[in-house]
Amino acid sequence: MATRTATPLHRIEVHSELNDGTAVCLRTITPEDEPLLRAGIATLSAESRYLRFFSPTPMPPDPVVAGLVDVDGHDHIGWGALCTDCEGTPAIGAVHAVRYADGGTIGEYSVAVLDAFHGKGLARMMTAALLIQCLAEGLTELDVHTLAENRAVARLVHSLGATWLRGSAGVAEYRIDVMRALEGLRADRDARGVQDVFRALEHRALNPARSP
Repeated sequence: MATRTATPLHRIEVHSELNDGTAVCLRTITPEDEPLLRAGIATLSAESRYLRFFSPTPMPPDPVVAGLVDVDGHDHIGWGALCTDCEGTPAIGAVHAVRYADGGTIGEYSVAVLDAFHGKGLARMMTAALLIQCLAEGLTELDVHTLAENRAVARLVHSLGATWLRGSAGVAEYRIDVMRALEGLRADRDARGVQDVFRALEHRALNPARSP
């Protein structure tokens, strides 16, 4: 559970567009989102499920799914994306940062995007939102554990300035410096969606007393 009141980003929705013009809404994940999460996981291709969960099973065990929506905004930060142009406004992506049990400043990062939305800038948009909140909540570094064959995640974390730590048993480990990654994302002026995230969230995260 959170050790202090999290910044009030759970009250904010970010409405923007992907690189191809698809309208999306980014917001924090809540326990009530479990049905949306399950539907999204079921929509992933078998390859994408394997790359995300290191398992080919159609659905992760119930405790894993429950853990993904057990977001408190401090020790577990999670953001999801909804396609507001799609029928039923389905969940199309999610990103998480989970603080290690010692309560320090380092956590673990994970991301998933539905196959139909790969390569459209969504992962970077969600990651920008996540990292803004991480910084406000005292998470300064995030570890990434990904299958070595997951080239999409490797490209993403490299674009964020991540440092390669080690590789073992087919798993690659990286570390993201949150401040450095945010600086790189903020400098990407051509990424309209990412800039929309900064405009909507950064001031509120760093000045919570003035948030609505």
